Amino acid sequence: MRPSLPFALFFLWLGPQRAAALVAALLLGLAPGLGAAQALTITDDRGRVLQFAQPPQRVVSLLPSLTESVCELQRCERLVGVDRYSNWPAPVQRLPQVGGGLDPNIEAIAALRPDVVLMSVSTRVSDRLEALGIPVVALEHKTHSDVRRVLGVLGVLLAVPPEQGAQRVWRVIDAAVQAAAQSLPPRAREVRVFFEVSRGPYAAGAESFIGETLARLGARNVVPPELGPFPRLNPEFVLRAQPDVLMVANRSMQAVARYPGWNHLTAVKTGRVCEFGPDHADVLVRPGPRMAEAARIMAQCLSLQYE
Repeated sequence: MRPSLPFALFFLWLGPQRAAALVAALLLGLAPGLGAAQALTITDDRGRVLQFAQPPQRVVSLLPSLTESVCELQRCERLVGVDRYSNWPAPVQRLPQVGGGLDPNIEAIAALRPDVVLMSVSTRVSDRLEALGIPVVALEHKTHSDVRRVLGVLGVLLAVPPEQGAQRVWRVIDAAVQAAAQSLPPRAREVRVFFEVSRGPYAAGAESFIGETLARLGARNVVPPELGPFPRLNPEFVLRAQPDVLMVANRSMQAVARYPGWNHLTAVKTGRVCEFGPDHADVLVRPGPRMAEAARIMAQCLSLQYE
């Protein structure tokens, strides 16, 4: 069918180049699969299946490790809000903060008009956000395999090709852990380590991503797998275990020997204690792209104790 006279005149007025560009734009917008954004489906760690008409462009993250992963996947510019603890990389410090992961400000999140909110499975506000029509992707990463999987899910969600995103990031982490292990002197291997994640003491168990990194470094975790990834322990447990080295993620910078009897730990008496201040503590306890740096920090601790 021939175009009507007004349309023909309109195309003549446009000229051949602009007319071709307009036709191409119309085809891309009307014909699926010809360059238009593709719908995607993911399953989060609640087992929820979520569908998106296109990759989310406005993202709120309520977990620092997820914030860091989004940025390492080269999609930092899509973040429009973060939790109060997200502080790396530097650009996220300029973003609006919407509370903590466990106590987010629902109104502040809604005001940012996000296409999706990323959060931990343990965050209990997903139903309230979803009732407002805000999609929620809840993810959990406690082990190395979890970290690798979460990077993959985020890559799909944000339309990052695997070889440029999740696979690349994981290769960097894996290579860094291997290099850190190879850097250790023989005396630093097979030492018994207790890693305190936070005051309690909450420990990094053998099944946690921290415990798995320690194992790859050749250390022996005094917290057995059956106690879970991050158990809260009685200080007496550590006293009985008598680790060779204490590693303490000390964001509050309180004295290490603060639990009953810990002054009698051999590690404390011999000075084989590595206290990690806020900057290093954040690196060590967040499962994500900075696990490469975390491996180097733990290896340096062990090397200094047994050089």
